[in-house]
Amino acid sequence: MKVVFARVASAAVLALAAPAQADTLVDHVAGETIDATGGVEHFTGLVIGSDGRIAQVLHEGEKRPTRPDYAVEGHGAVMLPGLIDAHVHIFELGFQALTLDLGGAHSLADVQTRIAAYAAAHPDRPWIIGSGWNQEDWAAPGTPTRFPTAADLDAAVADRPVVLTRVDGHAVWTNSRGLALAGVTAATPDPAGGRIMRIAAPSPPRPNPRSAHTRLAKPSGVFVDTAMALIEKVVPPPRPEDRDLALATAQTILLSHGVSAIANMSTTIEDWQAFRRAGDAGSLRVRIMAYALGVDNMALIAGSGPTPWLYDDRLRMGGLKLFADGALGSRGAWLKAPYSDEPATHGTPRLSGTQLRNLMSRGAIDHFQVAVHAIGDAANADVLSAIDELSATYTGDRRWRIEHAQIIDPADMARFGAHGIVASMQPVHAASDRAMAEARLGPERLAWAYAWKSIAATGATLAFGSDAPTEAPDPFAGMAAAISRQGPDGKPDAGWQPQERICAAAALAAYTTGAAYAGFAEGRIGRIALGMRADFVLVDRDPLTVSPAALRQTKVLQVWVGGRPMLENDAAWKPASKPEANPDLRGTGGEGR
Repeated sequence: MKVVFARVASAAVLALAAPAQADTLVDHVAGETIDATGGVEHFTGLVIGSDGRIAQVLHEGEKRPTRPDYAVEGHGAVMLPGLIDAHVHIFELGFQALTLDLGGAHSLADVQTRIAAYAAAHPDRPWIIGSGWNQEDWAAPGTPTRFPTAADLDAAVADRPVVLTRVDGHAVWTNSRGLALAGVTAATPDPAGGRIMRIAAPSPPRPNPRSAHTRLAKPSGVFVDTAMALIEKVVPPPRPEDRDLALATAQTILLSHGVSAIANMSTTIEDWQAFRRAGDAGSLRVRIMAYALGVDNMALIAGSGPTPWLYDDRLRMGGLKLFADGALGSRGAWLKAPYSDEPATHGTPRLSGTQLRNLMSRGAIDHFQVAVHAIGDAANADVLSAIDELSATYTGDRRWRIEHAQIIDPADMARFGAHGIVASMQPVHAASDRAMAEARLGPERLAWAYAWKSIAATGATLAFGSDAPTEAPDPFAGMAAAISRQGPDGKPDAGWQPQERICAAAALAAYTTGAAYAGFAEGRIGRIALGMRADFVLVDRDPLTVSPAALRQTKVLQVWVGGRPMLENDAAWKPASKPEANPDLRGTGGEGR
């Protein structure tokens, strides 16, 4: 069964090329949206005006228009507002799909086999570029993990440079050819805010001051955080047509998961130009709230203040993205106490306190929204302190954003409730990171890791996303993780740190109203309501009532953006089924135990 347009005045059936300058009735749906008070509103149909906005929300028993220009039969499908991913790297998502993807590799040998096969299949490529590796997935349970080395890569490909980005985007791995082209040697110092992973060289038999450099630890082939630039500077940049293809590919991936809008983090001038090319060509299929990578890109793209909304609210540059630290998996997250599995390090602050405050001020003075990546508890504490200090000068509705906010010292938790802070978090990270986080943090700090419920209780706004391509941009997997604190395997049975579970309605809000608010877009998207853009998704089950396992299996049937259908999944379209109910949600409104 397929949703089709039917012109009421005739029997003509239209393809999914959307009607322009016409009113459309979408009827017989099981609609759910977060309302203006934070509750759940149910409805059964809506009318879309010729301007792509919602002209009427229809409830059970309400009279339908008698002569709409077009009618769409919903067949009882569940209608939700278009889902918003509050933290995406859209070009990296597209390029991951177009280059070597190492996600899901279960061992170093598996990685080497994939790399060698890819190189053999592409003999004309002078560089082998890829992403998605994660050394934490390569060791047997209970076995210590190690970062890979250039020699490990040489065993797969030695005749061409190989540059592979870690799954979290905070480390790159290269082979000996890559090291040579970059000119990195044992004498190359670690840059501020970064780390060159090293292998200790054997000491010479007799001390020789003239050859002391030979005793320095040589680069291993892995570069963390700001040290990544030492390798990336020699990698040929993508051509404009490559970026255009990556953007088109990523939009299709996002729509396939029901995502109609994103906050794109770390936007460069080259990224922005690709967005503008797509907008000019009418091929922006998802809405993009862009945050510039640093002050230079912010000024180049937007000048003296945020841009207006462009292309019928499809694109806006409104924010500045900064980095306070790195990632937990590469031990770049800045912790107050040492890493449990590497006591010699606390991680790495990417900016000094003065640098962070100066850059935040530079964005705020021109009314850009400031979004700061902070994962470790030391980084989060510093960003919270900076917001405290700067809010006295930069008053008004600033909506300071903290991206990830993964590890919070209990002493700092209440500070999230001040100054209208938005906690932009990624629920699936908790499921993916569990074993690694336990090793990195030890048991005491785990109780305050990925603490969605505690942060929300302070009054901060939760905005959920995926950090794609670090995780798949699947809001339903994110909701399942948020309400269960479990991975797709259903483990641990009681949930990981189950006190931080949130209810299903709160999870849906974080992917709709919360994510829209986080991007100053709450008057345009995030709800099914009169005057809002007609962005919605039709799915085969009710995310507020099914079990986490069933929620992960949600099938996206259609996605509409601005009153126009952008995706239809013929294979998934079936009459609404009744998936397994979630026993934790019965009679509780979804609140976790």
